[in-house]
Amino acid sequence: MATDESAQVTRDAKLDALHERLAIAVGQLASGEDWRRAMKFAARFRSRSFGNTLLVWAQHLDAFEQGRVEAPEPSYVAGYKQWQALGRQVEKGQPGYMIFAPVMGRFASSTPQDNASWRRLGRFEKPTPGEAVRSRMVGAKPAYVWDVSQTAGDPIPERPSPVLLEGEAPEGLWAGLATLVEAEGFAVLRVKHEGMIRGANGLTDYTNRTVAVRTNMDDSAQVKTLAHELAHVKLHGPDNPDATGHRGVGEVEAESVALMIGAAHGMDTTGYTIPYVYGWAGTVEDRDPEEVVQATGERVRKTAGAILDALPTAQIGDGDPPGLTRDPARAERTPRAERTTATPAVEPPRSSRTAEAAVRSL
Repeated sequence: MATDESAQVTRDAKLDALHERLAIAVGQLASGEDWRRAMKFAARFRSRSFGNTLLVWAQHLDAFEQGRVEAPEPSYVAGYKQWQALGRQVEKGQPGYMIFAPVMGRFASSTPQDNASWRRLGRFEKPTPGEAVRSRMVGAKPAYVWDVSQTAGDPIPERPSPVLLEGEAPEGLWAGLATLVEAEGFAVLRVKHEGMIRGANGLTDYTNRTVAVRTNMDDSAQVKTLAHELAHVKLHGPDNPDATGHRGVGEVEAESVALMIGAAHGMDTTGYTIPYVYGWAGTVEDRDPEEVVQATGERVRKTAGAILDALPTAQIGDGDPPGLTRDPARAERTPRAERTTATPAVEPPRSSRTAEAAVRSL
């Protein structure tokens, strides 16, 4: 029992340290340029939560400044055994990057439509006949990943990356995005100039169920605009219960989704305009700016990830090493279906409201 209590104290201390580190990383996203860089980075590590992406980013930068790795940004990250499964070994003296991993519990109910009826099963407990069973996130624990530069062994095959000329749109991206817009019940319109859509590059009309994009821009700008409007369709409709209703937050979310989709296709994002983050985050009543940034980053990552998964286009990797297709690859992150529906039944220790949001969005 004493050993279990000691292990729990150690784990809680590590979680508190992670929460504090994440709060610092989020707090450093104080400008539009910082947010742009964070979103572009998140596009390359979209298989992990926004919070875990920031943690990997910050810890790898520390390793670079200490001379333990050669590049300031990681390329592929995986767990210790995952690297071994790929024929590589973590080099001696290379500490891992600590991230949040979900703790899952099993729940059963004879009336699954009643959310209050679900009960948690014990470790070896079996459901009674006729009960439905599902897994749900109940907490978090520390886990470790290493960048490929911290390992040695078999070479990692490189995925082909899209290469674009200036102003060129990725092949098939407009058609793929238009299909997703139409799947939401909206018609895609191409108009001649901005005067036809209130001076904007694009316009989503929820009443008439249309998405319009002006064509007097180069192809890449048109595609980026369509991605921006698709984000509005998915995130900000009047019937969306998760929409904040805050114009500034909505525009940053939509532009950030477009930025991530573009970055995943090798598009130049230097011309994208992301507003001063704390300028809009600080105007949301009853919420700390850090909490707003954290929640927004996770909504953006999830939305962009779902769109990218549905597109048939050539894209950069998602942060997992090529060839890592075994089940252990999912052990250190919450499966997509559980990320979107899980509600923790037991909350882990936390040091701030920002930390609470981080655990919920693993």
